[in-house]
Amino acid sequence: MPRTIETRTREEVGAMLALPGARAGRIGLAYCSAVVGAAARRVAFARRGGSQPGCIRRATDKAWSAAMVRQPTDAPGALGQPGAELFRIRHGHDGRVVVFGGGIPVMRDGRVTGAIGTSAGTVAQDVRVARPGIGAL
Repeated sequence: MPRTIETRTREEVGAMLALPGARAGRIGLAYCSAVVGAAARRVAFARRGGSQPGCIRRATDKAWSAAMVRQPTDAPGALGQPGAELFRIRHGHDGRVVVFGGGIPVMRDGRVTGAIGTSAGTVAQDVRVARPGIGAL
């Protein structure tokens, strides 16, 4: 039986990109932010301040990973370390799986409706920049 997949409105996605950009500006960093819908397809992207080109894919992959595993990207981190149960998970899906901070799923009524991913700083900075995007909702 078909099921409806809920995603976010254009206005919500715009807010999800605007607030991380403001946070990145306050801490003086060039940033990439990506938003994906419930099916993990990129629906919006912002690149600010001449951030490194590699951040484009990394931000998108963080958002994709958070939507696919339905949890923040740093949650499976310990399981992906050498000798742990999910070691080499980051090699799955052509290297797209991210197991460190910066990707956060967006939830509504217990269901993932999208995710945001940020990249350009340290892992702690990426998480700090991504959080306001979720708070925008």
